[in-house]
Amino acid sequence: MNRTIKEGTVKRFHYDNHDQLPTHLDDFIAACNFARRSSR
Repeated sequence: MNRTIKEGTVKRFHYDNHDQLPTHLDDFIAACNFARRSSR
């Protein structure tokens, strides 16, 4: 899971400041969790 998060965030996007990363991480993890629930 850590590799998936890293590839979907810091390796793919440029952040102008450090405050953008936690916001994007929250959104990314929520999207992953939602996709998993709906695929079952």
